[in-house]
Amino acid sequence: MEINRYIDHTILKPTATSEDIVEVCKEAKEYNFFSVCVNSGFVPLAKKELEGTDVKVCTVVGFPLGAMSTAAKVFETQQALKDGAEEVDMVINIGELKSKNFKQVEEEIAEIKKTVGDKVLKVIIETCYLTPQEIVLASEIAVKAKADFVKTSTGFGNDGARLENIELMKKAVEGKAKLKASGGIKNLDTALSFIEAGVERIGTSSGISIVKELKK
Repeated sequence: MEINRYIDHTILKPTATSEDIVEVCKEAKEYNFFSVCVNSGFVPLAKKELEGTDVKVCTVVGFPLGAMSTAAKVFETQQALKDGAEEVDMVINIGELKSKNFKQVEEEIAEIKKTVGDKVLKVIIETCYLTPQEIVLASEIAVKAKADFVKTSTGFGNDGARLENIELMKKAVEGKAKLKASGGIKNLDTALSFIEAGVERIGTSSGISIVKELKK
């Protein structure tokens, strides 16, 4: 099993330096991870470091709170794409979802998907702040707005990926979007349990130890 091809090798901490980004890109090339996921300001650097390889550049938009204006998110997306991002993980406006402004949430995702075009858009719904009913709703809204993936978490909330939430998301998207689990996935057993549950991508900064565990 090529577990490395499930992994978005992630470095999103606020203290990440240029040297850290270069190191993560080097690791991603060595282990042939699916992508490197960086904050949008580091997209040009990651693009340069990964040139000529199969490793994609993934970035986050509206991260980690999701509470900025749609225009700001769209601009950040446009700039990231210009800088070389191939996949975008956006955070929904959680407050708008909780305010039952579902149309607004859907329109924002649709607007960003329009900007992303044929590249991949993953929608982070931040499950730790949502009720089961809201997880289902957020997933259905993402599908309606033509998102390619729904994703569990930013890794900055008060909890990460949980299997029961993946089950809810899977049922809600009905095969019309893929699933990404992220947040707290630090070992092989956890990664495999999510893959068995139907996840097609895993966001983690522990990719190397997961791969090494599998090789053992």
